[in-house]
Amino acid sequence: MMRRAYTLIELIMVVTLLGLSAALLIPYLSGRGDFDTQAAVRALISDVSFAQSDALANQGFRRVHFFEDGKGWCLLKLDETQLNDPYDAATAQYVRDPLQGAQFSSGYIVDFTKQDRYKTVTIESVDIDSGGRSITFDELGGTVGSNGLPGTGGSLVLRSPDEAYRLDFAALTGKIRVTRLADNG
Repeated sequence: MMRRAYTLIELIMVVTLLGLSAALLIPYLSGRGDFDTQAAVRALISDVSFAQSDALANQGFRRVHFFEDGKGWCLLKLDETQLNDPYDAATAQYVRDPLQGAQFSSGYIVDFTKQDRYKTVTIESVDIDSGGRSITFDELGGTVGSNGLPGTGGSLVLRSPDEAYRLDFAALTGKIRVTRLADNG
């Protein structure tokens, strides 16, 4: 009596094809918002670090301001007399974005509505230095409040339909701690 069975090579080929199919299909079956939100978190951390480094390098004040509508942020140049001034888009002195090149003189503004990748991401519940919407760095790279005293830190939440992250800013240093929020509701 002769038995028919699969060879070891055939089984390995089938398992390999199933594994490759799963690896390719699973990201497309789940929502992209989680990847977009993670990318926004990384971009924000990078921009806050850049603002702090720019303050040190240029021995001036730099501020990261989070827009009221929750659709982005901008990097600003300040002097000590402007620490208490509210954000005004018309008079703001923006840091130049070094990635745009010399031919572009536009300011350093991240606007989620102009980038498809971040269109589902919003910034919510910003609370920095007791109710503010900005984190400011002095010429030594430390955080300062609107009164010129050392910053007290704070937090904000980046959220998409699929994911949410809280970013906590440490007092004085501005060090960022990221926490994935379990309940996105």
